[in-house]
Amino acid sequence: MSLRVTSSGSGPALVMLHGWALNSLVWDAVVPALARNHSVIRIDLPGHGASDWPPEFHDLPSLAEALLPSLPAGCSLLGWSLGGMAALQLALASRPVVDRLVLVSTTPRFLRDDAWPHGLPVSAVDEFASLLESDYEATVREFLGLQAKGDERARATLRELRQKLLAGGPPRLEALRAGLAVLRQSDLRKRLVRIALPTLVIAGEYDRMTPPGAARAIATEIPGARLEVIPRAGHAPFLSHPAEFCAAVTGFLARASGMGGS
Repeated sequence: MSLRVTSSGSGPALVMLHGWALNSLVWDAVVPALARNHSVIRIDLPGHGASDWPPEFHDLPSLAEALLPSLPAGCSLLGWSLGGMAALQLALASRPVVDRLVLVSTTPRFLRDDAWPHGLPVSAVDEFASLLESDYEATVREFLGLQAKGDERARATLRELRQKLLAGGPPRLEALRAGLAVLRQSDLRKRLVRIALPTLVIAGEYDRMTPPGAARAIATEIPGARLEVIPRAGHAPFLSHPAEFCAAVTGFLARASGMGGS
C-alpha cells in the first residue's frame, strides 16, 4: 500500500492527519507558518486523495496500523476530526513513535448517548451511511456543510473545504464506508488516561460536529493536557481562524520542546 506523503520546511517533524472525505491539501493555509520551524509532513488517509486503498482498513486500529510506517520516530502528531481519532489510537500504541500530540476538533466517541452528550445522534450517522450508498456526492456535500455550520466564516470555510476536496481528488467509496464505521464504532473514553504525552486539544467554540464538550473531556482525562477553544470557530478552525490556530500550535510545540521533549 502506498500513501501520499508530502513534506515542507525543516526542523522537528510535525505530522498532520486530515478528516473524513478530505485530503492533505486541507492544511494548505497553515503549512507556511508551521513550516517555519518544523518539517511539516502531510499524509492522505488510506483511500483519500492520492493514497491507495488497503482492504484491511476497517476499524480504528487498522487505520492507525496503515499510517504508522509513515510516521518518523519522535514526531509531533496533529490530527483533525477522524484524523484526531487516529492520532489518539497511535498515541495509545504499545510502542508509540509520537512525542507530542495535537488534537483538533476531535472526540474519543463520535456518537451521542445518555452518558455522552458531546456527539452526533446515531440517527444522523445512520442517515449518512444510507445516503452514502444511494448518492455518494450528496453525502460528501452534506458532511462538508455540517463541518462549516456555526462558524462565523461559514461560507468561506465551506468554499475552501469544497475546493480542497476537488483539488486533492475524491475519496474512494470503500474508504468512506470504513471511515463511517470507525466513527460509529470507536470509543476511546476509558483509555485517554493512559496517554502520557504532552497534549494540546483545540476546539472551535461553535463546532456542531464534535462539540467543545468533547474537547474539554479529552483535556480533562489526558494527564496534563492543555485546552484551547478558538472563539467563533466551527469544526475547521485552521481554515476559518488560521492565525489563532497556528499561534496555538506553535506556542504549544515550543513549550513542549522547552520542557525536555526530544
